Amino acid sequence: MKKIKIGLAKEGKVPEDNRVALTPWEVIETHNLFPSIEIYCQSSPHRCFSDESYRKLGIPVVDILDMCDVILGIKEFPIDDLLPEKTYIFFSHTIKKQSYNRKMLLDILQKKIKLIDYECLTDTHGKRVIAFGRFAGIVGTYNGLLGYGIKYNLYTVQRAFECNNYLELKKEYKKIVMPPVKIILTGHGSVGHGAKEVLEGVGFKEVTTNDFLDIEFKEPVFVQLHSRDYFKRYDGGDFDREEFHRAPHYYKSDFVRFARKGDLLINGSFWDIGSEPFFTIEQMIKDDFNIRLIADISCDVNGPIPSTIRTSSIADPFYDFDPLQAKEAPVFSNVDNVTVMAIDNLPNELPKEASNLFGRILIEKIFPNMIYGDENEMIKRATIAWNGKLTPRYKYLQDFVDGKE
Repeated sequence: MKKIKIGLAKEGKVPEDNRVALTPWEVIETHNLFPSIEIYCQSSPHRCFSDESYRKLGIPVVDILDMCDVILGIKEFPIDDLLPEKTYIFFSHTIKKQSYNRKMLLDILQKKIKLIDYECLTDTHGKRVIAFGRFAGIVGTYNGLLGYGIKYNLYTVQRAFECNNYLELKKEYKKIVMPPVKIILTGHGSVGHGAKEVLEGVGFKEVTTNDFLDIEFKEPVFVQLHSRDYFKRYDGGDFDREEFHRAPHYYKSDFVRFARKGDLLINGSFWDIGSEPFFTIEQMIKDDFNIRLIADISCDVNGPIPSTIRTSSIADPFYDFDPLQAKEAPVFSNVDNVTVMAIDNLPNELPKEASNLFGRILIEKIFPNMIYGDENEMIKRATIAWNGKLTPRYKYLQDFVDGKE
């Protein structure tokens, strides 16, 4: 069987990402399970596993991955780092026509790169098979609670990245003592599961949607919402999940009834282009809009949450949004502002454990399709560009690439 040379790329996006697709021990496991794979590690000063940790296990560490057929990254690549006519697999953040990555996608096409996007690797039911979602949910929820404590001077805990591992993070969030607040959690995927893990660890009680809306509790509670809980058909018909994802313009948002009761929103839902925003700025300025802190884990800028006007960073995680002025304000400057946490690389605060989980999924679910045949066309469905052209599934991006929209 022909050898496949795979490279682990250094992360070139700024600010630096410390994650990696395969830990040193997972590289050895990959070699043992798939003898046709050879793996090279690109030297990086930022990676959570040092160059030496790869070298100690006999894994070649190189400066350039030009000998490789397939290059694995995590975040988007700087244009100058993209090598022509290679296969790249990473989170490209292009399928929603993200304007900040148009030039990168154009360069990928010009260099005849085969682009496979982790986000698009799905099973036959359309469910994603690989993601950092659980750790995004864990860290994003922790950061939301951290920000709430700062905003109302309730408690002090360490930042997530200051913890050596998830066990230390658990010890930190168990120190949190919350007043009887109500938290809204959206999303039932891996992000939602990670978020729920933290809320329950802190001591929040889960309640039903009706109880959340109708009862005042003497303890901290949360409700986990499905899309059907806050989107309704315009014609009053029944909610149909498949139709909602296929034709979201048939549905209007009814989220504001929860915003009137909740104190903190943790958003871990997937947002479809064409969906209405959860609520509007006009609704945010009304006296009955109660949410004052939003942990936007999904982080769709100018998407479903109008106060997410930009991403934040691990170094500077929060900013305030003044609904009356419809613009950013200094963080924690006014309790009436809505404080936003919109970090777009949350798992990077626990990079070793996040990388380990990610690598396990690569080994178990992705590599077999790459080596032994693309069962159920998983790889094909996730291939955005090939030989200088968008693949048929992603032709809708052509006007975006051409700069026409």
